[in-house]
Amino acid sequence: MVNKQQLASKIWESANKMRSKIEANEYKDYILGFIFYKFLSEMEVNRLLESGMDTDDLPSLTEDDAELVESVQDICGYFIAYRNLFSTWVKNGSDFEISDVRDALSAFERNINPLHRKVYDGIFDTLQTGLSKLGNDARSQSKAVRDLVQLIKDIPMDGREDYDVLGFIYEYLISNFAANAGKKAGEFYTPHEVSVLMSEIIASTLSDRDTIKIYDPTSGSGSLLINIGQAMARRNGNPDAIMYYAQEIKENTYNLTRMNLVMRGILPDNIVTRNGDTLADDWPYFDTDANKEETYDPLFVDAVVSNPPYSQNWDPENKDLDPRFANYGVAPKSKADFAFLLHDLYHLRPDGVMTIVLPHGVLFRGGEEGEIRRNLVENHNIQAIIGLPANIFFGTGIPTIVMVLRKNRTNGDILVIDASKHFVKDGKSNKLRASDIKRIVDVVSGNLTVDKFSRLVPIEEIRENDYNLNIPRYVDSSEPPETWDIYATMFGGIPRQDLDALEPYWKAWPTLKSQMFQTSEGGYSHIIAEDVAATIHENSDVKAFRSRYDAAIAPLESLLHERLVLEPGNVDIAGDETAIGDTLERLLAEIPLVDPYDAYQELDDSWGGIANDLEVIQKEGLDAVRAVDPNVVLKKRKGKDVEEQDGWTGRILPFDLVQHALLADDVAAIARQDERIRDIDAELAGMLDEFSEDEKSNPAINEEGDGFVAAALKQEAKRIGKTPANEFEQALVHAYALTEEARKLKASVKKERQELEERTKTVIEGLDDAQARAMLDRKWIDPLMERLHAMPDGIVNGFIAQVKALGNKYETTYATVSEEISSAEQELASMLGQLTGSEYDMAGINELKKLLGGE
Repeated sequence: MVNKQQLASKIWESANKMRSKIEANEYKDYILGFIFYKFLSEMEVNRLLESGMDTDDLPSLTEDDAELVESVQDICGYFIAYRNLFSTWVKNGSDFEISDVRDALSAFERNINPLHRKVYDGIFDTLQTGLSKLGNDARSQSKAVRDLVQLIKDIPMDGREDYDVLGFIYEYLISNFAANAGKKAGEFYTPHEVSVLMSEIIASTLSDRDTIKIYDPTSGSGSLLINIGQAMARRNGNPDAIMYYAQEIKENTYNLTRMNLVMRGILPDNIVTRNGDTLADDWPYFDTDANKEETYDPLFVDAVVSNPPYSQNWDPENKDLDPRFANYGVAPKSKADFAFLLHDLYHLRPDGVMTIVLPHGVLFRGGEEGEIRRNLVENHNIQAIIGLPANIFFGTGIPTIVMVLRKNRTNGDILVIDASKHFVKDGKSNKLRASDIKRIVDVVSGNLTVDKFSRLVPIEEIRENDYNLNIPRYVDSSEPPETWDIYATMFGGIPRQDLDALEPYWKAWPTLKSQMFQTSEGGYSHIIAEDVAATIHENSDVKAFRSRYDAAIAPLESLLHERLVLEPGNVDIAGDETAIGDTLERLLAEIPLVDPYDAYQELDDSWGGIANDLEVIQKEGLDAVRAVDPNVVLKKRKGKDVEEQDGWTGRILPFDLVQHALLADDVAAIARQDERIRDIDAELAGMLDEFSEDEKSNPAINEEGDGFVAAALKQEAKRIGKTPANEFEQALVHAYALTEEARKLKASVKKERQELEERTKTVIEGLDDAQARAMLDRKWIDPLMERLHAMPDGIVNGFIAQVKALGNKYETTYATVSEEISSAEQELASMLGQLTGSEYDMAGINELKKLLGGE
């Protein structure tokens, strides 16, 4: 079984191999087009089989049967004849030609259900028009397209969870093309984490609604819409209660939007898309094929989300009368950022919400933008401004923000958030973690002021700042500058304010301060603990803190077992992570010093692997835990990469996990032999170090003198026999005995490892249900609980480091330094007096001695 990461990697490898034929970014259009065609083909087959058709009847799918064509169109929204199915392409093998693709795409276009034409019409145009780039002639094009078909034929599409598999491949490809081709490829791609952040803000605001309409006027890949839909579906449990509206100016990207929406299982009736210029031609109020006056239908939605191109040129002529801009102002010609924002705001319902990504400059630039900003503030439209970390978007390092806006707010105060310090490095880019996203969403949902992170700013203060919304004016997230106390620098001791900065720790551990420090009358303290770390670790309050923490999270283990392991087939993969995260937050609510977002991050870090396993189990049942597959690796054979089996691998359970749990004696026996081999290697290395250079010239030792030559060592040992003439010969005989012992041990270990692997395979395949669940506990829950239980260690050790740093900071006083300098100068002057030289040398030395105070 090939997992989705392996599939995506294969596709990326194929893209790199085809660089000589087409640009990497163009390759995306081909591979994604073929994946989508495969999806449509298999969806048609699956729905026909579900409706009662037999597999043997599939060849009867021809355009000649008009009644059948119409029936399939009613079921699927389109019709694909048997000869044009992706599976037929695969069966045709070397007989499959590029002309078959062209014929199939043309046939698809004419066989779309008229009711769904807007969803599917022209969706393969990008693929169709670009097929000629796959080679110089029909033969080379056919070879290239056969390779593509073979590449993606193993992608599974036989269950609802596989929409997510396809979504994963889409996002993997798009993000890789964006990362490797710069802004050109990334301009329509919003990093997944930013998309999730925007979606969670919207979904938390609209969580009480049964049905919603969502709109993205610069839809790109469609990821923003898809993430909002998923976030809403997790809350109301009905993914079919969401209407998706999307507009995109670039045709190939517009096609990508539609493909992605369809492939996520969204009903065609719920998809409304348009290929057009959002700013030049607003979302059509009418059906362009009918009478405009009779079909007037304004679009107003519950949520708008967008990541428009930054500071783009546009045509603002006559836009002052446009209802989108009339009450706010028209954005300047060279910067369309506010034009996109006002477009989004216009299409909100009165109780709707929108999130938009914008460059940081919109917060403070003047002119027309300043006037628009003033109107937005005075109309109470801006709910929150979120400053994102730098280098978070592909192809651009400019600072970006997410702005949250509403149409009708009674309060004009604005929540300003500086999230620029909350991220993790991911190669050259920065990345929001799940805990960073949750921290931001919680603050927005609660309108919270958090020190160094967020602040609810009164509208009066914004007016006083002339509507400048630059984040540092309102939130200072910088670390306080290091201060130096003059008295402590001169005389030693730790100033009171430095210890006061550790107040949260003194509050949590009230008896510790007096054990650690002695305070003089002037308020300066000295460390009295002989061993700082030991004193802190042994403090009764610190021990009680650990015990209280462990007791608080103890119920989580049984909850995880009940929720995940007992019935893994029924787990709501996305919803249960949220529920478990909420539980973890409640359990830690009364524990001081612990950041609940750090605990949530530990959960999320574990959840990725758990979720992948759950996807497999929910498709295959608990038998997937007992499944063992060939471990296929790539090896070079005659200059070509060839797939070969190299042992076995558990579909769910790693072999080493099972071995340490159920075959511990076998593992220990091998470990003892490995340890003996290491001891032998160390002893042989020690012997070589003790040999003289003459001794190392012996043929039994290599030219570098750092190893023995096996064959020559054997001959020397045989020559020497049982009566060595000296210590060197004794050493050679002993070395030969050691190398023979190591050789036999290595052969034994190799054999025992192979036998252990076979036993492990047998053990995994023979697990009963109780044992299988116990192994899931060991794989999923034990490592997470171990990391959670280790969190207090990080807190205590971090505190120890701070205390030691304070002690070191004022340990050496200025007086001590001055004395050491004076003593060094005197010693140097004395040494200079012992020097002799020419007349000029001595004159220079005497002058230096004066400077040092030696004369």
